[in-house]
Amino acid sequence: MRGPIAGVDPLLAPLLYSFQMAREDLARFTAGLSEAQLWARPDGFAPVGFHIRHIAGSTDRLLTYLKGESLSPTQMQQMDAEKGPEQPERSSLLADMDRVFGEAETVVRAIDPSTLREARTVGRKRLPTTVIGLLVHMAEHTQRHVGQAIAASKLARVQS
Repeated sequence: MRGPIAGVDPLLAPLLYSFQMAREDLARFTAGLSEAQLWARPDGFAPVGFHIRHIAGSTDRLLTYLKGESLSPTQMQQMDAEKGPEQPERSSLLADMDRVFGEAETVVRAIDPSTLREARTVGRKRLPTTVIGLLVHMAEHTQRHVGQAIAASKLARVQS
């Protein structure tokens, strides 16, 4: 409900709104978290840092599928590393997410709306979808992990 985005088809704008809201919400709800809180596992929840890293990684992978391509070996390694022991700082996580969102926004702005029904596949099993299906999933998946990051950040603050 943020109004039109200049030069963007109304069917494509919701994904860009999703990225805007993710940037705003994650900046707001992670502000002031210590590194320990960012990587805490309150009540068994995945850490806030994981969710931010996963948002960036999943967006990158979904962009690859949107282009009709398969994941590269580097992307496969990065996917495995999302759950790994490395614990980047908040600023690095948010910057990486912002970078990937910027790439996605460029791709989305270039999509011809007449291609929204074109077939695409996802993953090793090559699950069938469409361009619009991938865009909707990208927005929904982003928002799901934003919500989980917000909940985890609130728990981490209370439990520390």
